[in-house]
Amino acid sequence: MWLDDAPKVAVFENVDRHRFETAILPVQRPAILKGAARHWPAVAEAAKGPDAICDYFKARANDRKVMLLSARPEIDGRYSFSDDLRGFNHQQRQLPFATIADLLLRDREDDTAPCHYAGGVPVQQIMPDVAAENTLDLMPEDRPRMVSLWIGNRTRTAAHWDLPQNLACVVAGRRRFTLFPTDQIENLYITPLDLTLAGQPTSLVDFHAPDFAQFPKFRDAMRHAEVADLAPGDVLYVPSLYFHHVESLDSFGAMINFWWREGPAYLARTTPLTTLMHGLMTLRDLPHEERLRWRTLFDHYLFEPDPSVAHIPPHARGLFGAMTPEIERQLRAYVMQTLTDKR
Repeated sequence: MWLDDAPKVAVFENVDRHRFETAILPVQRPAILKGAARHWPAVAEAAKGPDAICDYFKARANDRKVMLLSARPEIDGRYSFSDDLRGFNHQQRQLPFATIADLLLRDREDDTAPCHYAGGVPVQQIMPDVAAENTLDLMPEDRPRMVSLWIGNRTRTAAHWDLPQNLACVVAGRRRFTLFPTDQIENLYITPLDLTLAGQPTSLVDFHAPDFAQFPKFRDAMRHAEVADLAPGDVLYVPSLYFHHVESLDSFGAMINFWWREGPAYLARTTPLTTLMHGLMTLRDLPHEERLRWRTLFDHYLFEPDPSVAHIPPHARGLFGAMTPEIERQLRAYVMQTLTDKR
């Protein structure tokens, strides 16, 4: 398969926080942190087999329900949409984690049984002791983060991007990530922002059998792919907005992710996705030449590396000055007024 010949993601051994923060984070490239989670109790339990790691999770899980995806074995683990994009090729239902674990164990070695997958299980809410017992010393303890569990039999998650940065820690089974820089979005044939499997737009290309008649630009994306093959205890750093396709290479697998965002605290109250949605209303249907002029203004005010108002004294920069609670309040009020104006 073409993935076997793709370039490999860089591997780093013996990574501590200092090395992570000075040699990996600033580069903003995918990186394998070899064995960074091998000390975890969860990894030790997984080494005993699927029953042991499922018992470990079940003993620490409460009764809150989480989403389980189940499908016929013919999908070969590729959870996606129906052919007409009006539905899914799988079923979705809410179940307690213990029930999900029992289904996975029952069907993991049966090629005729349904395939099952639970993704984005909120560890801090469903099994907080797992979050407390399996930690990474790669970031400050007080940094806000979200921890999630991904568990299933042989599965393939379509290429997608996530807003936060991500440390993906393999607990059980081998995992393969195929990664692309954000500028490959056109070549990956991504769904619209509101057509998603689980909240994120995804590629419609089957990586195991690409249809180049339907998706011809995917050949260009293939030239930019990097592959990360991970074993239990390995950790993959995925920068924000990097596309990644995830595949479980064994009949049972589990992975825990740590998600976080960089930037000032006020950014936690909104995301650039809000701006993108607003742009659909205010920019998309303008005449082409006018849109290009607006792109110039956006580059000038938002994307240039140097301040666009450097020639203005700080006291006169108004809304373009350093962010303060008052400036944030004014910006929010302006946006809210434009969204609620009935004229």
